[in-house]
Amino acid sequence: MKTNVEIMSRKAMNILIESGFPKNTAVISFYDPKDGRGGARLKEYNPINYNGICDCVFTVGIHDIDIEILGEYGLTYETYFPEVEELADFIYTVVEQGMDIICQCEYGQSRSAACAAAIKEHFEKSGIEVFAETRFVKRTF
Repeated sequence: MKTNVEIMSRKAMNILIESGFPKNTAVISFYDPKDGRGGARLKEYNPINYNGICDCVFTVGIHDIDIEILGEYGLTYETYFPEVEELADFIYTVVEQGMDIICQCEYGQSRSAACAAAIKEHFEKSGIEVFAETRFVKRTF
């Protein structure tokens, strides 16, 4: 795979947009669904609007939660991410076109990092490298 895969937070993406979005780049943008864990913050929350910035965007609302608490959201492993096959098709198309990919979520640490790691693992067998960066490792003491 010759596709460069980057991970960005919402804040970093907004800075990139202001400074000039790179050509030949696709975006996978994860956002918090309105019924997510953000509480009151979600009332004003909207995903980044890429109109006029990037023509190749896959946007999906998905909870930033651990698998152990899916049931608390009325979800199962099978219903958590129903768009996954559509996303896989998007990724294959982007890679075939030789585009770079930016995986973006609110903080650039979990959903986007997991997606980037999956892409790199599938195409290069190097997904573990994503988690070598300490900002993507969840520490429990």
